[in-house]
Amino acid sequence: MTHTPSDVLRSRWLEALLPHVAFDGWTEAAASLAACEAGLGEGEQALAAPNGVIDLIEAFFAAAEAEAKAVLAAEDLTALRVPDKVKRGVLAWLDALAPNREAVRRAAARGFLPWSAGPAVQRAWSVADMVWTAAGDTATDYNRYSKRGLLAAVIPGIVMYWLDAPDAADLDAYISRRLQQASGLGRNAGRVVAPVLDFIKALRPDGNPSGRGQER
Repeated sequence: MTHTPSDVLRSRWLEALLPHVAFDGWTEAAASLAACEAGLGEGEQALAAPNGVIDLIEAFFAAAEAEAKAVLAAEDLTALRVPDKVKRGVLAWLDALAPNREAVRRAAARGFLPWSAGPAVQRAWSVADMVWTAAGDTATDYNRYSKRGLLAAVIPGIVMYWLDAPDAADLDAYISRRLQQASGLGRNAGRVVAPVLDFIKALRPDGNPSGRGQER
């Protein structure tokens, strides 16, 4: 993977910032101090994170996602059932975040968890896409979007539960329950959406269903 100069600078800045986040939160003051420690001038800061702390929070979650993706790529998940593959993906992502659990908590306090708004919503989708892709999902129809959307919807609750540092068995059971709930919602949604999509697919280029000609 090729890293741009801004990627390198942002990584340096984030590495210096994370120890401060645990105590001072994702603040501009902490970011400014970390930039000085990383030896970044004003121009380099502008290149690395034009939007300041928001960009650094995004980079933090992006790095965890990339780490989880690499871990999953090195594992053989073929023997697992699909729900277990998805759960393994979620756990790999949480494991990547675990060394900086307090930074995640501080992000939650600022409302910048990866599902709150704007780019954060895209991050939740990206995590769900990473998990489903690692699970071997290759769907291209509405199932692709419903699977990822439903997983993205349960990630907030999973992370908030994880922040309380439950033991491994409790976390595993909690994730299983949330995924099962999401699966149930998906089946119900499919009953409504599938017939609509089937109807759309049956439309001909002239806009008529089932190839029937227009009556004159």
